[in-house]
Amino acid sequence: MTRHLVRLAAAVPEPPYDELGYRRRELVGEADGSVHTGFGLCELRPDGRVAAHVHSYEESFHVLDGAVVLDTAEGSYLLEEGDYGLLPAGVPHAWRGAGDTGGRWADMLAPVPRARYGHDTQAVPALPERDPVRIDVRDPRTRSFGHFEPAQMDPGKQSQDLLAVSASMRTALLVYSGITVKMMVDSDLGAVASTMFMVQYAPDGVAGSHDHPFEETYLIVEGLVDATFDGERYRLGPGDVAWAGAGCVHGFTNAGEGPVRWLETQAPQPPPRHSYRFTRDWDYLREALDR
Repeated sequence: MTRHLVRLAAAVPEPPYDELGYRRRELVGEADGSVHTGFGLCELRPDGRVAAHVHSYEESFHVLDGAVVLDTAEGSYLLEEGDYGLLPAGVPHAWRGAGDTGGRWADMLAPVPRARYGHDTQAVPALPERDPVRIDVRDPRTRSFGHFEPAQMDPGKQSQDLLAVSASMRTALLVYSGITVKMMVDSDLGAVASTMFMVQYAPDGVAGSHDHPFEETYLIVEGLVDATFDGERYRLGPGDVAWAGAGCVHGFTNAGEGPVRWLETQAPQPPPRHSYRFTRDWDYLREALDR
């Protein structure tokens, strides 16, 4: 049974745009053995659109570049590079292009859409196309969205002003062993099936081998990382994607001279306890029992 996969950006073909000017590269899906995770890269032309629809899964997204407009029953929102958000299951929504270049975003779908059920998606009547508003995480009307800036990963630049543009106090930076973590989508934002966050490793950053009772995906956005999945080693760079299924033992080491940063997702959400099993802890216990 496949417990991990790696897809290098250069080896993933780009599908054609559909008749509405939209395309999606599926990077993790049902055919890969995933149960909880669908992950892809979406692109929309400036004049493109995705008609109104609903999903029976939770969708999180992070805008990588350009701009798009998201229409919902509550309002229309202009999403630009660095914006992220959550679309709970059953929420009608539509996408349309914006700006001169269109937009590109990563999406996380939990649980995985099933082909035999129409990918768990159903068309709905068209939604109003209002003048879109920008995201303001301090405005409860945009409570399901947030914004990320690379400076938020620098422990030396944290401030009350920077914290104020985070979606919740839980998005305050977590720093340990040369690793920084910035939470984006979690239960505070309304998610129930998944999480999405940004991870950065300093040049000396290392995460010892471990596994989880959930699935993870990683989209590298900056730098180089040496990754190990169940004993197989990979060198990953910008645009590369990896997926670790439940029980896959994995670890990471920064392979460059500067920081390495990636977008990471988890599904289902980690349990409050025992979400990590580190190899070093099992080795310690084995040695203790042999004394």
